[in-house]
Amino acid sequence: MGNSGDGLDLQENIDWDVQEEQEWVVDQMQSGERIDKFLTESLDDVSRTQVQQWVKDGCIRVNRSVVKPNYKLVTGDVLTLVVPESKESEIGPEDIPIEVVYEDGDVIVVNKPRGMVVHPAAGHPNGTLVNALLYHCKDLSGINGVMRPGIVHRIDKDTSGLLMAAKNDLSHSSLADQLKAHSVNRKYLAIVHGDVAHEQGTIDAPIGRDPYDRKLYTVTDKNAKHAVTHFSVIERFGDCTLVELKLETGRTHQIRVHMKFIGHPLVGDPAYGGRNKNITMVGGQALHAALLGFVHPRTEKYHEFEAPLPADMEQLLHNLRNR
Repeated sequence: MGNSGDGLDLQENIDWDVQEEQEWVVDQMQSGERIDKFLTESLDDVSRTQVQQWVKDGCIRVNRSVVKPNYKLVTGDVLTLVVPESKESEIGPEDIPIEVVYEDGDVIVVNKPRGMVVHPAAGHPNGTLVNALLYHCKDLSGINGVMRPGIVHRIDKDTSGLLMAAKNDLSHSSLADQLKAHSVNRKYLAIVHGDVAHEQGTIDAPIGRDPYDRKLYTVTDKNAKHAVTHFSVIERFGDCTLVELKLETGRTHQIRVHMKFIGHPLVGDPAYGGRNKNITMVGGQALHAALLGFVHPRTEKYHEFEAPLPADMEQLLHNLRNR
């Protein structure tokens, strides 16, 4: 919801590629591990060489002190990371086709295809939605810096669907405030494994880094953030269920983590246990941001948009209905 996501409110959950401080507290399980190894496993798309350079440059500190890349962690250590700002030359416009659902002088809403990364990062320097928007719009807000112009929220690379971007700082501030107040209407459609027992429900469970695989997230009370997802059943297929999900918060991988937590991982999810050779897979998790509603920053009128399911999810539903 990220990564991620499923939705991610950038105002609520800052990733490593923004010049913001990120912190970890070492527990007993991690004691004795080298700091460079720990952070390489904890950060997405960052090499060990890059981590070692950050340690040498003093961007990474232990208990506010500079250490060496081979420093071995001790239980209770507090690690802080501040990544230097990226240079503007690292990102530019690219002529990449995008499906525009709505556009005016303040806001643009697009239907992002599965497989497209929202903004440049270490492992994805180009070919992103931001590169496409810079070519298409040429006028995006600068609040989130040169790597994320206009980006107010995002969805995972392999999640398709609706995403809004701001064309100026006024719009960006308004949309960000709506996300922070949880007033943006965001609904997703997902195909999950198993027969969901209840017709509807709410998953209220905090999300944090998975201590066994720090590139993933899990439901945990440790170093976690409040996360709430509402779900309702749309259609049942016996061993799979089509559900609608409404985000109240926007944590990284929120929907994927929450559905796994209740025993119904998303079909096709390579990270959270959604693989099954007996079910035809889509090109990633079967998750689509189907509806997006918000108050327009300038007119103050409510706008709502819908995007149909992508072809691969439609085909999967057809197969499930006709087995």
